[in-house]
Amino acid sequence: MGALDAVAARVGAGATVEFRPSGSSMVPLIRSRQLVVVSPADPSKLEVGDIVLARVAGTVYLHLVSSLDPARRRVQISNNRGRVNGWTGHDRVFGICVAVDGISRAGAAGKTRATSRDPS
Repeated sequence: MGALDAVAARVGAGATVEFRPSGSSMVPLIRSRQLVVVSPADPSKLEVGDIVLARVAGTVYLHLVSSLDPARRRVQISNNRGRVNGWTGHDRVFGICVAVDGISRAGAAGKTRATSRDPS
């Protein structure tokens, strides 16, 4: 179980979580170790370009929504370098990134579910 699995469990349980993901697949939107805030998402409100915390084929990613399939209640997840991770159901989209280093992501707040604060 990776670090993002633990974050996904907390967000999936309804908490808004702050953490510092590592890696370069989301540069320049998110740089390694920048502070991000992820709140539980309402998957039916997602749009292409939203950054979500989602499980795809057994792995949890903090990546972009690259395509939508509302009829089948699923989203396609990709990194910011053109790599498509795959399709995943709405039930595996745990959260949406609402802020990076204290700067709110435009439009993200309206796509969240009710939350509790969990700063760990």
